[in-house]
Amino acid sequence: MKSKTPKVLHRIGGRSMIGHVLAAVGELEPTRVVAVVGHQRELVAPHISELRADAVLAVQEEQLGTGHAVRVAIEALDEPPREGTVLIAYGDTPLLAGETLRAFADSHRTAEAAVSILSGIVADPFGYGRVVRDETGGVQAIVEEKDATDEQRAITEINSGILAFDASFLTDAVGRIGNDNAKGEYYLTDAIELARADGHTVAAHAVDDALQTEGANDRAQLAELGRELNRRILARWMAEGVTVMDPATTWVDADVVLAPDVTLLPGIQLLGATVVAEDAVIGPDTTLEDCEIGAGARVVRTHGQLAVIGDGATVGPFAYLRPGTQLGAKGKIGTFVETKNARIAEGAKVPHLTYVGDAEIGEGSNIGAGTIFANYDGVDKHRTVVGKHAKTGANNVFVAPVEIGDGAGTGGGTVVRRNVPPGALAVSAVPQRNIAGWAVSRRAGTAQGDAAAAAAAGEQSENGPGLGDEPGERAES
Repeated sequence: MKSKTPKVLHRIGGRSMIGHVLAAVGELEPTRVVAVVGHQRELVAPHISELRADAVLAVQEEQLGTGHAVRVAIEALDEPPREGTVLIAYGDTPLLAGETLRAFADSHRTAEAAVSILSGIVADPFGYGRVVRDETGGVQAIVEEKDATDEQRAITEINSGILAFDASFLTDAVGRIGNDNAKGEYYLTDAIELARADGHTVAAHAVDDALQTEGANDRAQLAELGRELNRRILARWMAEGVTVMDPATTWVDADVVLAPDVTLLPGIQLLGATVVAEDAVIGPDTTLEDCEIGAGARVVRTHGQLAVIGDGATVGPFAYLRPGTQLGAKGKIGTFVETKNARIAEGAKVPHLTYVGDAEIGEGSNIGAGTIFANYDGVDKHRTVVGKHAKTGANNVFVAPVEIGDGAGTGGGTVVRRNVPPGALAVSAVPQRNIAGWAVSRRAGTAQGDAAAAAAAGEQSENGPGLGDEPGERAES
């Protein structure tokens, strides 16, 4: 990967690669999960523990092959497994599905096999271990690429690396695996020959969808798997009644939940644990991360994170919802509005060009265009509370902490520094003064001054003194 991040921690579809594998494994409800970690374990191990607190972490100090890794895993347990099925999976196969693993485990038990192989038929088997069968079709061995003959390299049935073992056989066999091969490693697949020599059954379960077993060894492969994972996620949601206008520009993470009759317009990213209720329309050009969108809501050209949007509410275009934003049912957050840690009640509206930080806006209130909720005094953050059905003017500044009562109003251009009682109108602007002749005296020789002089001359010739002059006023310099 050429990265400081361990390979299995690279993310697609909202999860790390190992996160996808653990999610698939978890669908089988295993009695125990053992994760073998080695290189960069100081980063990998805490992530695994965060995803699955009951996972046993086994440290493989030297990477001496898959057989050695499984031996380390068994040694990490208080007691080695003696009964049941042991499933071996790999941490870099993010398309792996739980239902596939369940079918594989069921097939293994039905065959009463000591070892079962999850295999697949691929057009280009280069780099994979080949499944070698005998003349009866039984599994004879798995041969790695470097150890294969030309005839064996022509085989297109490959070992996915995912194996199922009878627990008692595995515990015994793992200590008998040698390292007499080109790499000098302990191959877990050598247990197949041991099983045959012991007279046990070796089975193979071919998966129709071999992409589930594909790993990623570089960024290009990771991107390809990411596109395929997204395609599968969208296909599943469309099958369940979601409209995706343009799948090519729509990205939905694995943990997102969508209701029937949701519509996703082009240019959408739904990330993390986002939930969208029925009849909501998202997009175009919208990114939502860990957001909750109510039924029938409309979110247009918006970036949102950790926000809750109520039923029938509208957001955007060009809105920025920061963490802690809550918009009530039928409320509105409009064009070029930024919100943070703000509760906007049912039917309340913040339509235009406004910053709402650390605030509570009551039911049915309307915030005028160009309003700033000044929440920061240079040291601490403070909260503004606007009551129910308040109507505030354009170009206001609310200097927190401050409260505006139910049914109150504010005039245009008002700076609110003190609480406004319910039903009162707050104004802070002084009466307007027009200073006649200012542009002529202070901007002489400019386009502004020339235009003013020409207008004044025309007005004086037609009407006498220039329009807008206040009695007794003179030009100030």
